[in-house]
Amino acid sequence: MTQNIYDNPDFFAGYAGIPRQVLGLDGAPEWPAICAMLPDVTGQRVLDLGCGFGWASRWFREHGAASVLGLDLSQNMIERARNTTVDPAITYQIADLNTLALPEAAFDLVYSSLAFHYVADFGRLIASIRKSLAPGGRLVFTIEHPVFMASAQAAWTKDEAGHTVWPVSAYAEEGERRTDWFVSGVLKYHRTLATTINTLLNAGFQIRQMDEFAPTAAQIEQQPQLAIERERPMILIVSAAI
Repeated sequence: MTQNIYDNPDFFAGYAGIPRQVLGLDGAPEWPAICAMLPDVTGQRVLDLGCGFGWASRWFREHGAASVLGLDLSQNMIERARNTTVDPAITYQIADLNTLALPEAAFDLVYSSLAFHYVADFGRLIASIRKSLAPGGRLVFTIEHPVFMASAQAAWTKDEAGHTVWPVSAYAEEGERRTDWFVSGVLKYHRTLATTINTLLNAGFQIRQMDEFAPTAAQIEQQPQLAIERERPMILIVSAAI
């Protein structure tokens, strides 16, 4: 059964207070890098998988999307998204990405932010997304970088130069990983970078662009706490097309 951690009251209280949920897309340092990979969404039918509070769903409509369907497993997320959206062209629904069945050729763009690493059967999801895209459609998504996930629970140290050393734990061993984030035992699924990309290729996608996101010097100047994110990649951004 899929772990619905976002409906845990303690987890949700902590999660709702992080900058990317308080400030929206302005609080997500990777957002400019994502925008650089997004196609022109004018007139597009967009599917937002793991839509959360609906920040990206609203952005797509503000930039010309014809319609947006936002899906999320969490009742808390969907309620917040609905309560902060006044746009009949945006629909929010509860859905489990592990069992998701999508209509064929129904979307021009499928977008997902930091959700796919909660999915046990990545291959099944990607195959479903591939069928749901119209000819020329695009998939743009972010996940926790596999190196970050494999080092998330490892104890880090400093080298002689003062740089943070992140020991990677069993990178080649794919599958369940548990971490403590607001609450204990948050379940995620580790896949290597090769597995992630090969799954897309095997489903018939063409890789258009990738980014192993690290904050810019300007971002670090504004938010010094981001400096540690240059020590190892935290977020992988991928753009793929059919």
